[in-house]
Amino acid sequence: MAVPEEICSQLHYRFSVLLPHLNERQRRLALATEARLLGHGGIRAVARIAQVSETTVRRGVSELEAGAGPLPDGRVRAPGGGRKRAEANDPALLKALLGLVEPDERGDPQSPLRWTTKSLRNLAEELTRQGHPVFAPTMGRLLKQEGFSLQANAKTIEGAQHPDRDAQFRYINEQVKQHQTNGEPVVSVDTKKREQIGWLPMPGREWRPRGEPVEVEDHHFFFSGPDVQQAIPYGIYDIARNTGCVNVGVDHDTSVFAVESIRRWWRCRGSLDYPKASRLLITTDAGGSNGYRYRVWKSELAALAAETGLTIRDGGRPALVEGGLNLVGHGP
Repeated sequence: MAVPEEICSQLHYRFSVLLPHLNERQRRLALATEARLLGHGGIRAVARIAQVSETTVRRGVSELEAGAGPLPDGRVRAPGGGRKRAEANDPALLKALLGLVEPDERGDPQSPLRWTTKSLRNLAEELTRQGHPVFAPTMGRLLKQEGFSLQANAKTIEGAQHPDRDAQFRYINEQVKQHQTNGEPVVSVDTKKREQIGWLPMPGREWRPRGEPVEVEDHHFFFSGPDVQQAIPYGIYDIARNTGCVNVGVDHDTSVFAVESIRRWWRCRGSLDYPKASRLLITTDAGGSNGYRYRVWKSELAALAAETGLTIRDGGRPALVEGGLNLVGHGP
């Protein structure tokens, strides 16, 4: 039976307005309802107007006639419906994947990805090459299922420990507590990651007017030399007040620069926060510009002590004098 043109127009309008807001099962049942109302020939007419296969409409009619109840919240298909997962179709897939990401434990030590990047795309390409056709999203799901996660490397491998290490750090900790109890400043100092200066391409994005990105060099070779300027941030952190100060140099990370950074912190902030201070404790990593072997570091701190009238102690030195905290300089 031919469906009148007027009814076809009405159905077309209803489908165009309603169907985009329904999920797969709801669309199928809505089409089946209209087909049953049309009677004989309704399945073909609805399939043509909605531009779906007659099988889809016929399946919806079968579901209506079977009286199937609503599915649980969040489900579009009944449990067990839909395409089978990749590991169900290919039982060897998971073992092959673990052989790539865990070559030392479960796989071939000569795994082609052992010493290369293990991105989802590369894993999928390698498995496909081995006869396990799969896509990157499936790799992510399987890895998460096996307890893997994206992680940065962890600095946990340590060298040999000095026998007096624990005693030294306990002593440093006690000195920090004493200084803080007496209202004396304690600062932690360190040189941060240096950056080259210029209009250089860097990762990351920032909000800008549409079509007006910040213009940078199209390519750049990162190198060091006398003609290359670098920003060298030297941080001074006040442990008790939880405040910090950063002094940025543009030439070299030297002991003179390190002490000058501490001097500027004292002039701009420390002397105001601790007007009655007579001592200053500095904790360092005992390397780089504030290395314990550098005579310049010691002499510059002594000069700062004489200039400010402070008794300055460096808490980053090995256990050589006074349990690891050397009395560097006294004020007049």
